Amino acid sequence: MLSLFFLVLTLICSSSVNALSSNYYNNKCPQLESIVTKVVKRAMLNDKTVPAALLRMHFHDCFIRGCDGSVLLEGNNGKAEKNGPPNISLHAFYVIDLVKTAVEESCPRLVSCADILALAARDAVALSGGPTWDVPQGRKDGRSSKSSDTKQLPAPTFNISQLQKSFSQRGLSMDDLVALSGGHTLGFAHCSSFQNRIHKFNKTVDIDPKMNPSFAGKLRNICRLHNKANYAGTTLDSTTSAFDNSYYKLLINGKSVLTSDQALLNTPKTNALVSKFASSQDDFFKNFAQAMIKMSSINFGSGQEIRHNCRMIN
Repeated sequence: MLSLFFLVLTLICSSSVNALSSNYYNNKCPQLESIVTKVVKRAMLNDKTVPAALLRMHFHDCFIRGCDGSVLLEGNNGKAEKNGPPNISLHAFYVIDLVKTAVEESCPRLVSCADILALAARDAVALSGGPTWDVPQGRKDGRSSKSSDTKQLPAPTFNISQLQKSFSQRGLSMDDLVALSGGHTLGFAHCSSFQNRIHKFNKTVDIDPKMNPSFAGKLRNICRLHNKANYAGTTLDSTTSAFDNSYYKLLINGKSVLTSDQALLNTPKTNALVSKFASSQDDFFKNFAQAMIKMSSINFGSGQEIRHNCRMIN
């Protein structure tokens, strides 16, 4: 039964890749990409957290029902995906709304919200100094969004086996896992995501021994044992507004924040990739772009329509 599941998943993902095209809107809506870039750039000038927000939003969208824009939906009695615990901190949905409004004026009822999100995530990376890539387009928007489905998202406390399983179920390799983790170069983590590493790590030590002691001390000052500050936390690398390979360099030096980050050093293959990306930003950029194309092509067949409003079904 399990092998049948993976066969079906592979066929779905393969057909998805074949159905999408980077020139899908060339004739239908040739100004689409310039509209997206303009809106994202303006939003970034007003809020430096927009790039990380859009990239994370796209990732969380694709990992649940495939890239169908279901993370954008509201309603369902307050139990949509965006209301699930891992998604409570998602923000910058207004950027997608602004793009959708502008696109509808130029190309009414032609461009899906899922495609807009994929393009916005790409531009968020590129405008932050990262790589660019040709985004596969032609997705349809889903009509279902459930907060309970967010349990499918990989957790910040996952070990390498759990991460590998989560990614492989979506047709993504270990190479993709390490490359996509580099998106944390723009990330921020709340205390609840890494308390397990800096307080009561196990029965014998308080702090994860793989964490740099001085770095752990700084995190403990930010996140007290009984922290009650809802928004307390830390950035995931030292260059928070620049998309670069600093994340991997810090990882090697014991300055990773999340368990799932540290886990990348726990197998020879993933450890070697971390070292490779830390040494060569060009290699990281190339692999990240390839992995984003694969991830943004995940499709479980849930897309059914072109939404008029990204927050609600037609």
